[in-house]
Amino acid sequence: MPKRPRRLGGRHGDGRAKTVTRFIERHPAWALILLIVVAVLLWLILAVWPPGLEEAIGRKRVFLNAVFNGITLGSLYFLVASGFTLIFGLMRNVNLAHGSLYLFGGYIGYAISVWTGSWILGFIIAFVAVALVGIVLQIAVFRRMEGQDLRQTMVTIGLSIVFADLMLWAFGGDFYQIQTPSWLVGPVELPLVTAVKSSGEAVYLRYPLVRLVILVAAIVIGIAMWLALNRTRVGMMVRAGVDDRDMLAATGVPIQLVFVAVFALGAGLAGIAGVVGGTFQSISPGEDTRFLLASLVVVIVGGMGSIPGAALGAVIIGLAEQLGSVYIPTYAIVVTFLIMVLVLALRPQGLLARR
Repeated sequence: MPKRPRRLGGRHGDGRAKTVTRFIERHPAWALILLIVVAVLLWLILAVWPPGLEEAIGRKRVFLNAVFNGITLGSLYFLVASGFTLIFGLMRNVNLAHGSLYLFGGYIGYAISVWTGSWILGFIIAFVAVALVGIVLQIAVFRRMEGQDLRQTMVTIGLSIVFADLMLWAFGGDFYQIQTPSWLVGPVELPLVTAVKSSGEAVYLRYPLVRLVILVAAIVIGIAMWLALNRTRVGMMVRAGVDDRDMLAATGVPIQLVFVAVFALGAGLAGIAGVVGGTFQSISPGEDTRFLLASLVVVIVGGMGSIPGAALGAVIIGLAEQLGSVYIPTYAIVVTFLIMVLVLALRPQGLLARR
């Protein structure tokens, strides 16, 4: 009888479902606490707040803006960390110059958008330029140091310092912000009630359209990456090459070419994230270190080599930063690292680690 074709990635979906089931069976108390937390958050977002609650924690509009700012900041962190998890978590390459790729992409996107007036073209050129830098790094640095984590760490730290000085020399120490295109300027009304007037009329949340568009784009990119890694033959070759590259190379697969392509994709995503960051906030010297640390925290929380883990970790860290800056501004940064410490203590491999 002919064998039925095996569906690529099927076992991974079943494994994740079994992992969730095992977690509920082994930790029913934690599962109940998580369920209650999610239910409370949904109520805070969807329900009309009573006056006593607003007196206690402030206006609902401020809370909703902090939540959406956290989610959209999480989308930016995801774009950076997804490239980092491809390079570090999946390919076992310790690239501590990843933050420099983010900052370089932001500068390139700014220069192209000013020169051409096209925001979209800035994304394309930034992706291509940073991907080319990633190809050079993979061939000239990482291919010569495969499996030598300490050497990779020291060399990429040195490269990040060199890149930072070169960008400071080329672009100066000023702050730059990429101009949002006219068709994305302005807020959009969302079906979330922030208050009710004395006349009984509901007041709805208004939120910047550009942030929502970039959030949707990050979701689409994340889904496409997960499908490419788990449901395609190329993704199967990448995962097999990480586990046993010698055996895969013996089958005739150009494993080094595959790794170059994956490294270029991870670097290009950092370049795209730089343009997003320049549109959200600004780009300036020092942002490379900030986003490198954010990527490390996101990958540690979500799990190395896991695209869903990077998404979950990015949202958690983004929400923690924004809600913390609103309600406990003095300790906002402490909350982020407290989450990382708790994950390392309770689940060292990360919340959704790739097996």
